[in-house]
Formats: sequence, C-alpha cells, structure tokens
Amino acid sequence: MDRDSHLSRKTVLKAALAAGASVPIAMAGVPALARTARDSGGSPAFTPACDDGDDPTPAQTEGPYFKPNSPRRTSLVDASTQGTRLTVTGYVFGAACLPIANALLDFWQADTNGAYDNSGYRFRGHQFSDAQGRFSLTTVVPGLYPGRTRHLHVKVQAPGRPVLTTQLYFPGEPRNNTDTIFDPELLMAVRTNGPAREASFDFVLNVPQTPGSGRSDRSADRPAGRGHLEGGGGVPGR
Repeated sequence: MDRDSHLSRKTVLKAALAAGASVPIAMAGVPALARTARDSGGSPAFTPACDDGDDPTPAQTEGPYFKPNSPRRTSLVDASTQGTRLTVTGYVFGAACLPIANALLDFWQADTNGAYDNSGYRFRGHQFSDAQGRFSLTTVVPGLYPGRTRHLHVKVQAPGRPVLTTQLYFPGEPRNNTDTIFDPELLMAVRTNGPAREASFDFVLNVPQTPGSGRSDRSADRPAGRGHLEGGGGVPGR
C-alpha cells in the first residue's frame, strides 16, 4: 500500500469517529490519524502519528505538584480566570490504534503566572474519554517558572491498565532548547484562534487491542465522580 492510500484510509477512520459514525468493519483495524483535515482545517498532520508498530506515548516525570482526587471537569477556567484561553483536544488510542473509551485523563498545570495551586484544585481536573476515545480540556496557557519550559502535566489510564504519566509541550518555545526534561515527541499541535489558542494531541497507550473490535482487550465502565488512578504515579521531579 502506498503512502497516499495509507493516509487516506486513516483519515476516513478518524473522520468517522469525529462524525460519530460507526467505523466500517473493513476499516476497524486500520491505524488512526492523529489529526484529520476536518479537525485542523488543513492537511492532516501527525501529533504523534498512530501507526501499527509505533511506540506508545513517552512517559515523563510526575513532578512535585501532583495531587490526587482532583475534581471531575473538562474546564479549568471560569469567567474571572486570567490568562490566554487554551483548548486541548485529542483522542486516546491503544496499541492497534483503535480508540479507548472511558480512559481517565487527569490534568494539572501552573497558572498564567507560573504558579501551582498546592492548597486547592485550581488548574487541576480529571475527565474520561468518550465512546470514540475523544477528550477536550479548556484551560489557559500555563506560565513559565525557573528551570522549565511551558508544559501541561497529565496522567492517562485505560480501564484496568497501568497509568501513563507524561507532559505536553508547546512548539516554538525558546526554553524547549534548554529544558532537560523536554521531549519533542510530546509537542502538541498548536494554533492561534483570535485571542485564544487551540492545541491537539493524541495519546497512544501500551494497551493490547484486537483489530476489528474497536475495543481494548480489557475494558470496564468508569464510575461517576472523582477519578481513581489504578497503579503507581510518576517519579518525583520538576
């Protein structure tokens, strides 16, 4: 299969998920494109590419500011929140590049001034991917603080599977060149939309899947309310 044909088939699968349509059986085992033309308004781009045989999303340090039992919510802002609005969207995929429903995503970050809320839960929240593996987070662009480039923290966990702890980064940041933790594989695709910014990233978890099923080999419904990370967290760091 040539590259153009391969990309086209992947685009069809992602577009079907985005439209809420059932994935054709013939397409169910086809790897999914990280971003489609429908999502970005332009040519497809990989963030990173999800393809058979690709490595899962890299893990990174948890840092010292993680707090368990964050509120369940998809927005970390309200009308009074200062900072440039940021929307992060994407999908959670497994090893066969099929979407994972009910995956837990627990986000935390610094505020626009580069400070973490360690006494409460500002700029902290968890959510679950929907039936098509999609997630959406509304927040602000995090500020800078000494020693680090601009970043978001996240823990991602498929039902009954180990936790992936990692970080997401912004392209074009000068400190990307000096931050020793920075990993270019974790760059989001970011664009400006008026006064706000829009970012996208798709997580690929090391979860076995059966091609054609559209499900991971082990799946369960998530309870409502606060999320519970089943397994260990990340390694302390910055």
